[in-house]
Amino acid sequence: MAACFAFSKAIFRLLAVLAVLFLASASASRAPAASPLAAPAPAPVPVPTSDGTSIDQGIAYVLMLVALVLTYLIHPLDASSYNFF
Repeated sequence: MAACFAFSKAIFRLLAVLAVLFLASASASRAPAASPLAAPAPAPVPVPTSDGTSIDQGIAYVLMLVALVLTYLIHPLDASSYNFF
């Protein structure tokens, strides 16, 4: 039983060392190269501007909502089975 425990402990140590080596090599390969000729920073993104279409669309949605509310307010007056007011 002790031999089995020692064997599994040795495998665990080997896997731990391999994991550390793998992570170290992976982080070293992702590190940026120290170069005096570094690439320039990208240009800043221009500020988004509104051409008026989003404002027009917002006004259209508000008008459709007003029309929907008015429709539901007017139609119960025509129907006799509804008793909203």
